[in-house]
Amino acid sequence: MRIQDLHVLPKFSDGWSYLYVEHCRVDQEDRAIAVHDQAGKVPVPCANLALLMLGPGVSITHAAISVLADHGCLVAWCGEEGVRFYAVGMGETRNAGNLLHQARVWAHQGFHMEVVRRLYQLRFSEKFEPALTLQQIRGMEGVRVRDAYAKAAQEAGITWSGRSYKRDEWSKADPANRALSTANSCLYGICHAAIVSAGFSPALGFIHTGKMLSFVYDLADLYKTEVTVPVAFRAAAEGVGQLERRVRITCRDQFVSTRLLERIIPDVQAALMLSKASPADSFDVDAAAPGFLWDDLEGVVEGGRMLAPEIDETEPDDGSPDS
Repeated sequence: MRIQDLHVLPKFSDGWSYLYVEHCRVDQEDRAIAVHDQAGKVPVPCANLALLMLGPGVSITHAAISVLADHGCLVAWCGEEGVRFYAVGMGETRNAGNLLHQARVWAHQGFHMEVVRRLYQLRFSEKFEPALTLQQIRGMEGVRVRDAYAKAAQEAGITWSGRSYKRDEWSKADPANRALSTANSCLYGICHAAIVSAGFSPALGFIHTGKMLSFVYDLADLYKTEVTVPVAFRAAAEGVGQLERRVRITCRDQFVSTRLLERIIPDVQAALMLSKASPADSFDVDAAAPGFLWDDLEGVVEGGRMLAPEIDETEPDDGSPDS
């Protein structure tokens, strides 16, 4: 039986972070999924899984997708080693209130700037002076990121020559850059899953713009220097053997130890000036119920009803012989 009441789904913050699979078959097993490869079968209880990343060589059944959707698990189709994302599924919420609020503040220049400042402020311990311009704040951010790279490289004992890589020449990048790209792709996946799960749009970015994952990049930048940068440099210092796999596993452990899943949605709410108690608008979240209709006078009106005026089919008596 399909889950109809979305309130019974586990909270995103209560879930595991992600699972990456490649060169295997995924199908349904009871109310969960199972992963089949040359080594055998591995059952995966997906009720608390936030994100399933499907790499090259994966086949997945319709039944498996259905059970993952029922449990609010985002499914992402990605490139080798989870580096690039090609397609994603739908999150568990059917409430459009958060998305509508995000669109409103995105479209309003004053609110948009306030969100940009809040997103940058979340990265710093000290409070910004109100007189700081956006260009000055970006300069401070550039120094912060540069120092984070330098510190992580020094602690790992490796030489760092700067961020540089080409997607079409992946193997030519140095180990630190490869590790950073892999770690960041895992972080993007988790942030993307959180954004969709809570009913926001990954495309409506505030600092970043023009990409379908702009808001994902806005959010992921809050955590890179804390999580993915140290992980990447430590992994690179340990050698190139199974580098991407080691990075993914370490990222998963770091996501747990830093309680990342519990922090993402509250950080989004803080940046977008939203209450933590409820979505921005009170809409019916019943997936089976009709939606609402926009109205220029009342804001919204109930959908799913016949709104045409009733017609009296009785012909008037005009006194003619045929009446």
